[in-house]
Amino acid sequence: MEDFFLLRYFLAGFFTFVAVFYTALILYKKRTHQPVVSMGPTYSCHWWNHLAFRVFRATIWLVTVVVAFQPVAFEYLVPFEWLLIVPLQWSGAGFLLVGFALAVGANFSLGKQWRSGIVNHHDHALIEQGLYSISRNPGYIGVAIAQVGFFLALPSLFSLVCMLVGLAALRKQTQLEEVFLNARYKDRYLAYQNLVPRWL
Repeated sequence: MEDFFLLRYFLAGFFTFVAVFYTALILYKKRTHQPVVSMGPTYSCHWWNHLAFRVFRATIWLVTVVVAFQPVAFEYLVPFEWLLIVPLQWSGAGFLLVGFALAVGANFSLGKQWRSGIVNHHDHALIEQGLYSISRNPGYIGVAIAQVGFFLALPSLFSLVCMLVGLAALRKQTQLEEVFLNARYKDRYLAYQNLVPRWL
């Protein structure tokens, strides 16, 4: 019980920190007039994909905060009792930290090129160095690791749906971005695709 007490407060604190961190980052970039967020044309595939990410991020944050202060709420998430193993749950918390660190590292390695969504801007550059010389989507790998971590930390039907929707949205987002990058950089991006794997 004490372990669940600590874990639920960790999850609420973690997702609150992530929400504050990215909100502050986006506001900072807006103040420096850097194009940063684009959902694409309304009702387009890109728009729906971006909306799904936003809705699930907000829902996960809200749920973890509610569970932190009202543990009985966990029962409404349809918990998977057979996965409620303390070491496994804390390994999930570790996955969350590793995934977040990788995602942030990938974002910052992009510098001014970091975007949320596809932003077609005149100063857009193709980044092929650092983490992007190992994988074409290191940030998304980090997000995927964190999604698996959330499921392990709070194993339930709710977290399973979040993970499956999240992984599907990541896959679709990479496909949309590849179409954009192929159209913009043509042979250069094709060479990059042949050299660096989509994931690992």
